[in-house]
Amino acid sequence: MFVFKKDTVQEVVGEGVTRRMLAHDGSLMSVEVSFEAGAVGPMHCHPHEQLTYVLSGVFSFTIGDETQTVRAGDTLYKRSGVMHGCVCVEPGVLLDLFTPIREDFLPSQQD
Repeated sequence: MFVFKKDTVQEVVGEGVTRRMLAHDGSLMSVEVSFEAGAVGPMHCHPHEQLTYVLSGVFSFTIGDETQTVRAGDTLYKRSGVMHGCVCVEPGVLLDLFTPIREDFLPSQQD
């Protein structure tokens, strides 16, 4: 499967936050999330395991009770059911990988 960025749709998911669904099938999904400085990814949890790779920017990330500053090249792992969220310090882009896929992100589930 090939997924070309030009063929994907960018959607606004919060003030200063956009999301672009990339490849997904079976039990794995990749999502690109872009943040403007000061934008917030509110604290939340879900039943999916999640890896986040910081492509660019600087973020203050909280996972459970721990908060750390992360930058391009850093990776975060979020276990199923663990509260997590972030504040964007410098504009940046995250690559999120989920297993199983986030069916709630799929267009047919958002209507």
